[in-house]
Amino acid sequence: MPTNFTVVPVEDADGGNKSAAAAGDSKPVSLGKLFDNEGVENNVEVDDSPGESSPFINSDNDREHYRYYEGKNMALFEEEMDSTPMVSSLLNKLATYTNLPQGVREHEEAEDGVRRVAVMVPQMGTFIGVYLPCMQNILGVILFLRLTWIVGTAGILGSFAIVSMCCICTLLTAISMSAIATNGVVPAGGSYYMISRSLGPEFGGAVGLCFYLGTTFAGSMYILGIIEILLTYIVPTAILFGGQEATPNDMRVYGTCCLVLMALVVFVGVKYVNKLALVFLAWVILSILATYAGVVKTMIEPPEFNVCLLGNRSLKNEKFETCAKTEFVKNHTVNTELWSIFCDSTYPNATCDDYFILNNLTEMKAIPGLLSGVIKDNLWGDYGPVGTFIEKKSQPSVQVQETPTTTNTNEHYVINDITTYFTLLVGIYFPSVTGIMAGSNRSGDLRDAQRSIPIGTIMAILTTSFIYISCVVMFGACIEGVVLRDKLGYSVKKNPVIGILAWPSPWVIVIGSFFSCCGAGLQSLTGAPRLLQAIARDGIVPFLQVFGHGKANGEPTWALLLTVGICEIGILIGSLDAVAPILSLFFLMCYLFVNLACAVQTLLRTPNWRPRFKFYHWTLSFLGMSLCLSLMFVCSWYYALVAMVIAGCIYKYIEYRGAVKEWGDGIRGLSLNAARYALIRLEEAPLHTKNWRPQLLVMCKLNSDLAVKHPRLMSFTTQLKAGKGLTIVCSVLEGTYMTRRNDAKTAEQNLKAAMAAERMKGFSHVVVSSNLRDGFSLLIQSAGLGGMKHNAVLMAWPTRWEQARDTSARRNFIETVRETTAAHQALLVAKNIDHFPENHERLKEGSIDVWWIVHDGGLLMLLPFLLSQHKVWKKCKMRIFTVAQMDDNSIQMKKDLQMFLYHLRLDAEVEVVEMHDSDISAFTYEKTLVMEQRSQMLKQMQLSRTEREREAQLIHDRNTASHSAMNDKAAGGAPDRVHMTWTKDKLIQERNRHREGMGVKDMFNMKPNQSNVRRMHTAVKLNEVVVKKSKHSQLVLLNMPGPPKNKKGDENYMEFLEVLMEGLDRVLLVRGGGREVITIYS
Repeated sequence: MPTNFTVVPVEDADGGNKSAAAAGDSKPVSLGKLFDNEGVENNVEVDDSPGESSPFINSDNDREHYRYYEGKNMALFEEEMDSTPMVSSLLNKLATYTNLPQGVREHEEAEDGVRRVAVMVPQMGTFIGVYLPCMQNILGVILFLRLTWIVGTAGILGSFAIVSMCCICTLLTAISMSAIATNGVVPAGGSYYMISRSLGPEFGGAVGLCFYLGTTFAGSMYILGIIEILLTYIVPTAILFGGQEATPNDMRVYGTCCLVLMALVVFVGVKYVNKLALVFLAWVILSILATYAGVVKTMIEPPEFNVCLLGNRSLKNEKFETCAKTEFVKNHTVNTELWSIFCDSTYPNATCDDYFILNNLTEMKAIPGLLSGVIKDNLWGDYGPVGTFIEKKSQPSVQVQETPTTTNTNEHYVINDITTYFTLLVGIYFPSVTGIMAGSNRSGDLRDAQRSIPIGTIMAILTTSFIYISCVVMFGACIEGVVLRDKLGYSVKKNPVIGILAWPSPWVIVIGSFFSCCGAGLQSLTGAPRLLQAIARDGIVPFLQVFGHGKANGEPTWALLLTVGICEIGILIGSLDAVAPILSLFFLMCYLFVNLACAVQTLLRTPNWRPRFKFYHWTLSFLGMSLCLSLMFVCSWYYALVAMVIAGCIYKYIEYRGAVKEWGDGIRGLSLNAARYALIRLEEAPLHTKNWRPQLLVMCKLNSDLAVKHPRLMSFTTQLKAGKGLTIVCSVLEGTYMTRRNDAKTAEQNLKAAMAAERMKGFSHVVVSSNLRDGFSLLIQSAGLGGMKHNAVLMAWPTRWEQARDTSARRNFIETVRETTAAHQALLVAKNIDHFPENHERLKEGSIDVWWIVHDGGLLMLLPFLLSQHKVWKKCKMRIFTVAQMDDNSIQMKKDLQMFLYHLRLDAEVEVVEMHDSDISAFTYEKTLVMEQRSQMLKQMQLSRTEREREAQLIHDRNTASHSAMNDKAAGGAPDRVHMTWTKDKLIQERNRHREGMGVKDMFNMKPNQSNVRRMHTAVKLNEVVVKKSKHSQLVLLNMPGPPKNKKGDENYMEFLEVLMEGLDRVLLVRGGGREVITIYS
């Protein structure tokens, strides 16, 4: 829409108060009214998308009026005010900038029905706005439910390696993200916005959807964590499908119910989620502090939790209290609960499990304490297949052979529920370090986003990394190894392992981990639909358009439904350990492209790349990108391949069907750099014949509506090029650029539309010139750039040039032939171009006939081969005809030509046509005579027109001379002699000389020029042979003879070509560029 500005008068200092009062009462005046003449031409269209195309950051819908100075102060620039606003107006717009994201606050306002007063400067600082949200997203389910198991399985050293790799990966990603986030104002949108605006819509859409899937599966993981905590520690009696342990079916049923409940909470309003966020975070921090307090307490008094070992195997101790086979009760030896578990009766002579009989029971502290030295036993890992017993290797044990009896008692041991290996643990652990984007997602709510995002994010990562690494060391130094490898704490009365370490009670950890999972799950279900809505509203993925809509307050209802559906897929997997690697892959891919975006922008050194965060380097980004890619394949190589295939499919889909977006992304800058480098390399050395291909300059004619006059010329270009090489479609408009610049833009758009309709890959260009001849001459000389210049010109035969009274069409064509020859460029002229097939047609049969008269580089041989590669001409066979003179051996010529084609690897039929010398026929003589008479008549008509112009000039000169004589006489001065362009005697003499030289009656008595007779004879005879052999062929290719060196014969040149092509439907005249374009060598 046109931009209006407010004009306020400014007076001197003494009248400032009056001026201010006047300014306050005056109404805004549009500059369009003040400068009507310029306003019509210089209206500026301002894009409504903030921060992308618009030069101003906020483009409000109400369009505030700008303030400009009126009078003498800025009169020099007054005509440009509507297109180039004053600096004061720009600074005023920047000062009142607000970046309210379509997020929490808008939805809360719409739900409450109360429009709050807009706060011009958001009040959230680094600690509240970035640090705490990142902490809440990073610390979660893996810390409380899986970290102790990872430490016990991988050992302290292996766990340290896992934690270090993942934390370094996220730290490097945070550095890259900080550089991108501080490179200008980042509207709310988080990682998707940063990636899409840095790497383009294709990468942005692909990675944005992967990030969306990762966030959605994260919701599944958190919900599965909630159900695991609920059924294992809080309400174990709620198990539906029997047994003492939660089965995957229990996880699916309760997980689905929990998902529906959470979706209803999110649907009702995200304000409840945000109000509960502080409570959830408080419990997480309290749980971590309780863990540290428990570690300190172990140095004073270890907790009273014991683990019972049978031999070296760990037992589930929830069904018994005494770790012994028998015990003394009132001076009597009685069997314990363990005896009834491993024996078929409580009597001493009962049949018991062999392993139970041969091995002793040992009770030891589950948490020996920080000073116990257990850290030495936990340094190294202990991996094993599924079903392996959790054993203490240093404990003595008598192994027995497995029997049905022992197999039945295996359920009382703690065993591995999955096969463990290092890469699996990496995939399970990595989700615990995700969540670093929480700060950038809230960029619209920050007081100073460019300062808060780097500091808050990096500090959160360093803090959580310290927590994770210290927990790895503390767990390994305080807890017994068999307890660490007990994933769910069955050996310690079914308590979470980290819970028995915490002080004062395990319930602190149970409640904290439950609230942590609830908060993280709600955050995922809140953030994922908004991410999908942002992608849909960008319009880069057409089939996602429906998910850009929602409730009246902007709540993404449809996106929420899709998120719930995808989240249900993760829940149906039924295992937290199986879902974690999936979302690890999606997050790793997102982080990979964040690092790639920073590296690309840094290496390209684009002028707009000026981040305020200076502690970055492209090597760090490249290292982070490499680490992300490595971790993807370390976690799961097949999941990595699936994620890359999904991202690749989305990329190609957006590239093929997506909307065209120009976001100033780094990939476009990378393409420009690559193109510049390639063009410079191409110009360093001349092109070899093996690499020659027709780089076409297509000259199009436009009709009165500026549309393409011959669209089949585009079709033929596509068939000839098949999308390869350079194609420049151009046209020329007569006039001046200042008067026809809008027509030039319209014509170029029409050319692009015609190219798109024919699926032609290339460039379009329209120039405005004083005449068509000069315009086409400039295009032939200057089209292209560096090594990517055209080497061939394609144009249509000028139809109806004979009926035209104006000879400009003929002259333009002949001069084009001469200029292409002088420029060593090939020329292709298509006759009856409107009869050529369209791209959707398929020629079932026929031939492409090549009439090879003279050798001018082999282009005649190459063109049929290129055409046969296209579906239109694929079934047409190639035939080559050549002409033999009287003294030529036609049989030997045919053999030599066949051998030549064999070496060229071309399949074609060969035929040698003999043209004997014959007398010039009367028909040829008469046709030459008619041609010369017509040319002479055109000259006579042109002469008559010239005479009329000269007579008008004579009258003008006489009037001018008479007027000058009268003025001189009145002044009293002697009149000077007047020099006339044409005197009357001179005019009469010139007219008589021409009329005596050639009268109309003498025109029919003239004799034809012998040179013209010979040329016409060649054209007639050759045409007879071509029509006889190739009348029914699909296309005829002919050598195009050059125009005469003497320009006096130009008027006859077109006649010769017409005679040569007479009686043929589709003809392509070919004139080589003077270089070899085809070779027999490899």
